Amino acid sequence: MIVALLNQKGGAGKTTLALHLAGAWARRGKRVTLIDADPQGSALDWSEQRARECLPRLFGVVGLARDTLHREAPDMARGLDHLVIDGPPRIAGLMRSALLSADLVLLPVQPSPLDGWAAAEMLPLVAEARIYRPDLMARFVLNRCAARTVLARETAETLADHDPPVLSATIGQRIAFAVAAQTGRLVDELDVDAPAAREIAAFAMEVDGLGIGGVVP
Repeated sequence: MIVALLNQKGGAGKTTLALHLAGAWARRGKRVTLIDADPQGSALDWSEQRARECLPRLFGVVGLARDTLHREAPDMARGLDHLVIDGPPRIAGLMRSALLSADLVLLPVQPSPLDGWAAAEMLPLVAEARIYRPDLMARFVLNRCAARTVLARETAETLADHDPPVLSATIGQRIAFAVAAQTGRLVDELDVDAPAAREIAAFAMEVDGLGIGGVVP
C-alpha cells in the first residue's frame, strides 16, 4: 500500500502524521519506507536527529522531491508492506506525481477556515488523479485539534458532508508531538500511555481498516 499525506497549505501536520503512521506500522513488524517528497526535508531531518540520538532505526527515510515520483514509487514499494509519502505544499508537478503514486491520500486539515479553504483546493487535484487512478481513495484527517472546541466540532461536521469524507480518529494539539520531532522520536517512545500515543494508535488502526490494496489489519 502506498499512502500519501498531502495538503496545499504548509504547517498542516503532514510530516508528523506521516512519521507516526510509518512508525505505528513498523512497530507491528511491517516493512515500511517513508519518502520525504517535501523539499524542506523535515522527515529527513527527523531521521538524522534520531541517528544522532543513537536510537534504533524503525523504518527507512528517503528523499525524493521530484515529479517522477509516480514512476519511481511503485518500484520502491516492491518488497514493502507500506510506502508512506510525505508530500510537498504548493508544488503542482510534485503534488500531482504524489497523487498518481498513491493508493490512499490522507489530507490533514486543522480546524480553521484557512485550512478548510486550503483543503478544498486539493479536491480538484484528487478528482484529476482519479481520471488515471479510478480506485484512488482519499480521506481528510482532522489534525491539531484543541480539545472540545466548537471550531473543531464544526469542522468535523462540515467535512462529514464532503467527498472525500473525514476519518473518525482525530489528532490533538499536543506538546508531545513537538518534543518528539525535536528529539527524533515518536510520541509512544515518550509515553506509550499518553493521549498523543493513543490518538496515533487509533489513527493507524482506522487507516488499516480501510483495507486499501488488500492489506489485512
